[in-house]
Amino acid sequence: MNLPQLSIEPFIEKVESLQRGQRIAICAVSYLLPIMLMAYFVYYPTYTETQNVRAEAEQVEKELENARNMARQIDKFKKELAIVEQEFVTAKSALPEKEEIPSLLKGITTSGYMAGMTFLLFEPKPEISKDFYVEIPVSITVSGDYHHVALFFDYVSSLSRIVNIREIKMSPQKDRGLIASCIAETYKFVKEGSASAKPATKQ
Repeated sequence: MNLPQLSIEPFIEKVESLQRGQRIAICAVSYLLPIMLMAYFVYYPTYTETQNVRAEAEQVEKELENARNMARQIDKFKKELAIVEQEFVTAKSALPEKEEIPSLLKGITTSGYMAGMTFLLFEPKPEISKDFYVEIPVSITVSGDYHHVALFFDYVSSLSRIVNIREIKMSPQKDRGLIASCIAETYKFVKEGSASAKPATKQ
């Protein structure tokens, strides 16, 4: 079986009959078409996939940075909470429990006797409820000289528990001594839910 002979001469002759600009256009298309097809079917999908991967990587990096910031904030809050808890423990240690109040009041009177004071009045007032503690004001009137009064206040300030002295009033006596009155305010810690958390007086 004889196959037909293919000849490109007619094609060449046809191309040669074209104008120079047309021949240049055909050559350009012949050169650029494979490149364009390769770019469309090979490069473009790869480029698109690369861009998508890059966008996903940037998103993951942002999420990681947000997670790092949150972790730093959590560490900061934990440190602040630890400081607050320690401050609360320290403050609580300076507040006596209910059963310690009598000995604390005795400590105040002992401080007065040690300073050489004479007690004219020692009267606990109604308790005042606060958030987690109760104020216990005590009206005190003592007699002695100025040095003894100052020594008494110094002894009271040195007690292991918190005792604040306020509303100090002094008046001279005929025998060159002083009569001093004040409010000694101490505190007791109240456990949440305890019956003593609701005293008669509340401010």
